[in-house]
Amino acid sequence: MKNLAPKITRQRLLIESFYNIKVNEKIIKKFYDKLTQELKLRTYAKPIIHCADGMGKDINSGYDCFVPLIDSGIYIGAWTKEKFLSMVIYTCKKFSEKKAIEITKKFWNIKEVVTHTF
Repeated sequence: MKNLAPKITRQRLLIESFYNIKVNEKIIKKFYDKLTQELKLRTYAKPIIHCADGMGKDINSGYDCFVPLIDSGIYIGAWTKEKFLSMVIYTCKKFSEKKAIEITKKFWNIKEVVTHTF
């Protein structure tokens, strides 16, 4: 992929997997706190968390979440029926992808993840 803005630091990591915990708003907030603290990413507002249960197809029930970072943001989609997680960390600050993956696997009780960097 061509880097259109080489002077601007950007790091993006997509993590997807099936998780093995019960998810609710409190759990998602706790995860955001842990992830941002351990990766030393600074937030400037509280996470925005929407529960989409009963609003569309049953298979798509779950949470759409975003926490704004001083250096960009983190999106989480958590399908509660399928127990599927899709998360994108987008920052203008370098972070350890390995650490982000390990924190996510441990917190969400995940055995295997699919990742993509771009």
